[in-house]
Amino acid sequence: MSFCLWPASGAMNSRAFRLMLAIVFSFTIWSAIAPVDYATWFFELFIGMICVVILVYTRRQFQFSEFFYYVVAVHYIVLACGAKYTYADMPLFNWMRDVFALSRNHFDRVGHFMQGLTPALLTRELLVRTESVRNRKLLAILSASVAVAFSGMYEVLEWLWISVFYPTQGVEWLGMQGDPWDAQGDILAAFLGACVAVTILGVVHDRSIKRTRDSRLKH
Repeated sequence: MSFCLWPASGAMNSRAFRLMLAIVFSFTIWSAIAPVDYATWFFELFIGMICVVILVYTRRQFQFSEFFYYVVAVHYIVLACGAKYTYADMPLFNWMRDVFALSRNHFDRVGHFMQGLTPALLTRELLVRTESVRNRKLLAILSASVAVAFSGMYEVLEWLWISVFYPTQGVEWLGMQGDPWDAQGDILAAFLGACVAVTILGVVHDRSIKRTRDSRLKH
């Protein structure tokens, strides 16, 4: 097995990376201004912050494709909105709930969709660029499996956090909105996000990875 991490230095990569950082910084500040609850704000954002810090500190050794950085930026916007308003009470989706007579605010499902999509793309890019998996079907299965496993782990983390710090406020913290199958629905949303990542977005991702490789070969 050969390793080809391609530490690219192309302008396109740099622009995407800087844009991601600008969005992360801006939406962190915006979400921190009068959120519903600062404990909720911290819990909903701290994993995203840690992931961005890791991307920054490992950039010299491994630069991701510009497409992945754009996806991270979009995912962080979703996290920031959930941190500011809570996923059960995001204003835009409250409006959609009322206008379309929906049973609940579905912004939580958007968050979990992204929670499947981003880890799947992360796994996919690492496997492709290290040439660890060449079979396309196996690549898709492994990428989606990691994403769903991450989603399940996050549900357990939520449960442990609430059990320790907010044992009497589980329903409010989890944003179940009267749905006893909320956790299962969240994991399904993550699975769908992972499926989109390895199928529909896989073509775009491959092109972006190729541009990253070509940029590296030019330098």
